[in-house]
Amino acid sequence: KKAGLDREDISLIVSTGYGRVSIPFADKNVTEISCHGKGAHLLFPDVHTILDIGGQDSKAIRLNDNGEVADFVMNDKCAAGTGRFLEVMANTLSLRPNEMFDLARLGSDTTISSMCTVFAESEVIGLIGKGEPKENIAYAVVNSTIRKVAAQVSRMNGEMSTFCLTGGLCECEYIREALSKELGKEVISCPDARYAGAIGAALSAMKIRK
Repeated sequence: KKAGLDREDISLIVSTGYGRVSIPFADKNVTEISCHGKGAHLLFPDVHTILDIGGQDSKAIRLNDNGEVADFVMNDKCAAGTGRFLEVMANTLSLRPNEMFDLARLGSDTTISSMCTVFAESEVIGLIGKGEPKENIAYAVVNSTIRKVAAQVSRMNGEMSTFCLTGGLCECEYIREALSKELGKEVISCPDARYAGAIGAALSAMKIRK
C-alpha cells in the first residue's frame, strides 16, 4: 500500500517463516533457512556463516562459496537462546531488553546454569532475592544466550571464518561484540540484516518468476 501497488501489480509473492503456510495470497512458501541464506548473502557477500537470534528460535547457517545453504543448526524445541528468552528475562528484571543489554555491559562473573526458560527465570528471581547486582544478572542472562548460539556453531561442519548477525538483535552492539568475543571472530551486521528473511523471500520470488 505504501508503494502504491495492488496485488495485481505483483507477479509473484513468496512467504517464509513459521507462518508461511498461513499467508492466503502467497504463490509459494519457502523455508526460512533458505530465505535467510539468500538474504544474508546479498547483504554480506563475503560471509559464510549466519547467526540469527529470532523471536521463536535461534539458528546458525553455513553457506558455500555460491551462497547456498551447506549446513545449519536450529534451536526450535525450547525458547532458550531466543529473543523470547531474552524478553522474559528482561521482564523478570523489570527492564526493557535494550536496558538489559546496556546493564549487561557493566556486569561480570555471575552465571545462569539452566537453559530452560522456566528454570532460568527461577534462577534470576533467586539471584534478585540474594541481592545480586542487577548488572551481573543481566550479564548472566545475555551470556547464557551467547553461549547457546556459539554451541550451535560448534555443531556445524566445515570451516567458519566469517560471521554475520541477522534478525531482531542485529542492531544491538553488545550482542554483536559478545558473540565476536565468544567465537574469536568478528561478527558483522547492519540495520537491514533485520529483514534478511524477507529479502531472501523476495530473491526467491525473482528466481521463480524467471
